[in-house]
Amino acid sequence: MKVHVLQHASFEGLGNMETWLRERDAQVSFSRLYESPALPDLSDLDDIDLLIALGGPMSVNDEATLPWLAPEKRLIAAAIDRGIGVLGTCLGAQLIAAAKGAKVYPADEKEIGWHAVSGTSRETSAFRLPDHAEVFHWHGETFDLPAHAVNLARSASCTNQAFQLGSRVLGLQFHLEVTRDSVARMLDHCKSDLVSGRYVQSESQIRSSAESRYATLQTLMHGVLDYISA
Repeated sequence: MKVHVLQHASFEGLGNMETWLRERDAQVSFSRLYESPALPDLSDLDDIDLLIALGGPMSVNDEATLPWLAPEKRLIAAAIDRGIGVLGTCLGAQLIAAAKGAKVYPADEKEIGWHAVSGTSRETSAFRLPDHAEVFHWHGETFDLPAHAVNLARSASCTNQAFQLGSRVLGLQFHLEVTRDSVARMLDHCKSDLVSGRYVQSESQIRSSAESRYATLQTLMHGVLDYISA
């Protein structure tokens, strides 16, 4: 299996996905866009089985200051059109939505910390998230669903928390990939985001979360990867 990762920040990596990829002896390559705007050529997509777009503190609408966002969206759209598996987490989900023509915009409420999502899809052909799951969030924007997308989850403050396009494309607004160490790195770099809000937890609340929560996230994340790579 050949996997290419679009990484937007040094402190937002693969997290618990590394275990899944290592167990399958996957060949993993990276575009580290925080270091270089270089992306694979569209012709290189034929050699990729799975494209993973990770999170980051920027907006998909920041093309004026981050010009690599435009070709990144074109790359994602081309991968989807070619039937390649594509997974987006947080910013990555927003990039998939934007790449397929949907609007991304500020949410009514920021969601940072551990908050519940509810699985919404009852379609037998779609990925099934749990009816209730406490997952990790760090986002201030949301998105409309792309055409033909199936909504997979919602939360108390955000209608579109996850979606699916076809059988091989999933966008997750929340972070199933995080580990305790990766959350600590996010806090170290983005602590200023922890402003007062109904769905913004304190640093101490986030850091004190039980280890069982991270184990649940890993189980869910590996289930997503199994589904998208089947």
